[in-house]
Amino acid sequence: MMASELQKPTKKNRGFYVKMRILHKGKQPEKSLFFKYYQWILWFSLTLYFLTSFFITNKPIPLSKTHVFGSKSSLASRVLFESVNKTSQQPKLKNPVTFKDLKIYIYELPSEFNENWVSNKRCSNHLFASEVAIHRALFNAYDFRTFDPNQADFFFVPVYVSCKFSTVNGFPDIGHAPSLLFSAIQFISSNYHFWNRSQGSDHIFVASHDYGACFHAMEDRAIDNGIPEFLKNSIILQTFGVNYKHPCQDVENVLIPPYISPESIGKTLEKAPLTGNRDIMVFFRGKMEVHPKNVSGKFYSKRVRTEIWRRYKGDKRFYLQRRRFAGYQSEIVRSVFCLCPLGWAPWSPRLVESVALGCVPVIIADGIRLPFPAVVNWAEISLTVAEKDVGKLGHILEHVAATNLSAIQKNLWDPTVKRALLFNDHMQEGDATWQVLISLYDKLDRSYRRSRVSSQ
Repeated sequence: MMASELQKPTKKNRGFYVKMRILHKGKQPEKSLFFKYYQWILWFSLTLYFLTSFFITNKPIPLSKTHVFGSKSSLASRVLFESVNKTSQQPKLKNPVTFKDLKIYIYELPSEFNENWVSNKRCSNHLFASEVAIHRALFNAYDFRTFDPNQADFFFVPVYVSCKFSTVNGFPDIGHAPSLLFSAIQFISSNYHFWNRSQGSDHIFVASHDYGACFHAMEDRAIDNGIPEFLKNSIILQTFGVNYKHPCQDVENVLIPPYISPESIGKTLEKAPLTGNRDIMVFFRGKMEVHPKNVSGKFYSKRVRTEIWRRYKGDKRFYLQRRRFAGYQSEIVRSVFCLCPLGWAPWSPRLVESVALGCVPVIIADGIRLPFPAVVNWAEISLTVAEKDVGKLGHILEHVAATNLSAIQKNLWDPTVKRALLFNDHMQEGDATWQVLISLYDKLDRSYRRSRVSSQ
């Protein structure tokens, strides 16, 4: 067909139609001046509409909006501005009914409180690195972050206290934590009025260490230290938690998982899928003292790890290793059961690694409190063995393997479970930072702004 017309709308075919003519010879009929003018107006309007839509939805957040409110100088941390424009083009998170209009203000502190520490890459990747990860996630969460502190429900204080590593043993040296945090509070209380008006009750800190804000790896020393007075009125995001009264959780707190790099988990699962072959029945790699009394004179792991080594080191069902191995995640993903005994503190990063890599966690830490129970049903994805029953481990795990192992694995391999325990630089719906926000929303009664609105 050399020339054609699309059918005009009838009763059965209503709507717009386009009339098309293909003319090979002759000059096209000249259109009226009114028609040309109408055509030009239509073209211009559509162009303007699409251009404005594009720039509105893709407008990056300018760095000028990230200044210190009420401060004389801008102290923006470069490490957290790495991908501001790139981040603004990330899929926009929906602000769900769960959060409603929750808003968090992030203080911009001098670089000695955070940025300077991340020059050591280990700072953002070790087991205490949730203090860095949460800062980055909130920094990039524009749906929940406000640049106007007067509109904030909560105030996040980004201080990295776990990035000073001992030159003797390489472990984080957190002895400086109280003084560093106190200096940060002096800074914000001098430059802003928000701390003083609430005495810090709507301010958030991260204490991702053995015994939270008690800032010591040994329990007796941690208890002696106690939580510093200047933090006792604030909200602490902490990895330490037990289901009985303890001085190191005697503060408003949100229990969070230890940090495990989601990138490392992803790389491991690329090589060995979650549902792949698991040829190791029981796995543990880590510190197991032959003689439980440490050089400090304390009993490490309350003798639990020593008992595991003594009883099962020659048992073919148990793959136990005392030396460090950088590729140990490849062993976890091959294992059916992963032992998660207490160390100095009840919690362990193995808990998150086991869940993320599909190995059933065997928790051996009496009284431990576990993170985000509303979304992670720990009873359905893990086993809990009393410290006194370590000698029965072989029998217990054999029984589970023969009865309900497949049901536990099915629950464990649900992707929402893994997601809830991992922190991402760009918060994802359902991830660990998302769960923190849900927990904070339940504490809105501590928000000075909300209390003022409700009283009006």
